[in-house]
Amino acid sequence: MTSSLFAAERLLFTPATPESNAIPLIFAFPNEYTVGITSLGYQVVWATLAVRKDLQVSRLFTDTQEQLPRNPEILGFSMSWELDYVNIWNLLENLEIPIRTSERNDNHPLVFGGGPVLTANPEPFADFFDVILLGDGEDLLGNFIDAYKEVRNAPRGTKLKALAQVPGIYVPCLYQVEYHSNDGAIKSIHPISSEIPATVKKQTYRGNTLSASTVVTEKAAWENIFMVEVVRSCPEMCRFCLASYLTLPFRTASFEGSLIPAIERGLKVTNRLGLLGASVTQHPEFEDLLDYLSKPQYDDIRLSIASVRTNTVTKQLAETLAKRDTKSLTIAVESGSERIRKIVNKKLEQEDIIKAGINAKAGGLSSLKLYGMVGIPGEESEDLDATVKMMLDIKKSVPGLRLTLGCSTFVPKAHTPFQWLGVNPQAEKRLQFLQKQLKPKGIEFRPESYNWSIIQALLSRGDRRLFPLLEMTRDFGDSLGSYKRAFKELKGKIPNLDFYVHANWLPEQVLPWNHLEGPLPQSTLLKHLADAQAYEGVYK
Repeated sequence: MTSSLFAAERLLFTPATPESNAIPLIFAFPNEYTVGITSLGYQVVWATLAVRKDLQVSRLFTDTQEQLPRNPEILGFSMSWELDYVNIWNLLENLEIPIRTSERNDNHPLVFGGGPVLTANPEPFADFFDVILLGDGEDLLGNFIDAYKEVRNAPRGTKLKALAQVPGIYVPCLYQVEYHSNDGAIKSIHPISSEIPATVKKQTYRGNTLSASTVVTEKAAWENIFMVEVVRSCPEMCRFCLASYLTLPFRTASFEGSLIPAIERGLKVTNRLGLLGASVTQHPEFEDLLDYLSKPQYDDIRLSIASVRTNTVTKQLAETLAKRDTKSLTIAVESGSERIRKIVNKKLEQEDIIKAGINAKAGGLSSLKLYGMVGIPGEESEDLDATVKMMLDIKKSVPGLRLTLGCSTFVPKAHTPFQWLGVNPQAEKRLQFLQKQLKPKGIEFRPESYNWSIIQALLSRGDRRLFPLLEMTRDFGDSLGSYKRAFKELKGKIPNLDFYVHANWLPEQVLPWNHLEGPLPQSTLLKHLADAQAYEGVYK
């Protein structure tokens, strides 16, 4: 099985031949191979490591692995989904590595993690990572390996202190958290000694050569796809959005310098192309890209686009996608209520949404998927009515176009203006209301699980005290019931579920990630929150 998975890979880079004293490193993805190899982040980090002669890199997934070194010195995890922590623990146990950093010694590898989940808020996972890389890997990875080489033969504690000096490298065990009480808010977070930096700053890559696939395989979840990152971050800055705020500033791939050469490289090995980014159509030369992909030589390519800003859906875009084997388009509208869109800073008019549907159908697409959200701070029942009306208006304006509304619950995320606001307990009922209103009208409604949103909020706003809770839920199973049961058992030792999930936090409260600097200072985020609070009904 293993050999067939790796044998199917077509590499778009040349791995180095390791030197005799190369550092043995395992780079793991805490999920199955088909999922991991479809992650552009995982692919790029693996290739970045594998082209170095001073490393001997082996890959590890939950269902397969390359030959692993007997004594690895570094073990890395790419974490892109909160609940993958369970798989990380399983992999650590299989490798006979203690789950807690405090129980590891000089014979154990240094365990590092990176990816969006950890860059946003690594604190619930702080007790089992020795090192966390905050931000973009382009420069950070090389700096990490170079710094490690300097202290390769030193004791574990010396290594960690040296690595903590590198910008963007966070060593959780070198920071102490004090609480007002066991089940109260955080009192302070400070380094254990003056030689450790008081804050760790997320690293941002500012170049204009963005990521592209380093491997294409039929065994990936998106079969044979070549992915290219067109933009990074998003200029819209919707106030709940991690993909925008955490990754600022908005960067675009150089059209002639990197985007076209990358696409040409990929299309030599496959005819399936995926354009990635939080707001792909906002690349300043997106129309030129469409023209380029409309050339007759690319008639057989299958094209998919990650996300499209609603008011950039032109007939030409729909036609290009329809000709390139795409049948549907996805747009994020958040709500049918203009007031709610203003609260979240979604710069979108009702007519833009209708026009997107009209252009999608005129260009030959058969379906339109919209993304919405319930429980946005300040939302009232009439805002839900407005969402129902919006969907019915689109249906009326574009008969025959298949409509789907995917809907999630608002979840507060670190480093965004809404990080201080809790999940609305009415959200589950609101999802049920939309289902009841839309289904009989022939509009497909796909709600994201409310229970999963609760767990997501717990992990996105959690602190280090959650570690024993996560250990318990692993034994109980990962349902919401398991988390509630664990909270009951730990009553008085940690805050309750409400504190993490539903409570609105005070602006002066010490946040779990206060010592980790995102792209924008807290004062700017509070100003953006105040702009939202200018609308009635948003917590002040």
